[in-house]
Amino acid sequence: MVTFSFRDYGENLGTRQLGCQVRERLMPLLEGEERVVLDFTGVDVVSNSFADECIAKLLLTMSLDELKARTTFRGLNPLAYESVLAALRRRHLSLA
Repeated sequence: MVTFSFRDYGENLGTRQLGCQVRERLMPLLEGEERVVLDFTGVDVVSNSFADECIAKLLLTMSLDELKARTTFRGLNPLAYESVLAALRRRHLSLA
């Protein structure tokens, strides 16, 4: 497994622009053979915009099942968890 630390990008992850930049850095890891740990340890805030741009937009290039198989989450606080989950749900429903 390989770990991708979101804390490297700040304690508060809030903009679509940042979400896009982080997703572009994350994509090469997801294309590899190893499972990727999406580590949010030390991150206080994940906005809905960031979660959609960085995480949920991954569903444009892979299925939800593939995303689940390639990743695991670590260190999400309850508010950040809800932002990521809501973004994934919305994006998944919009693609269905």
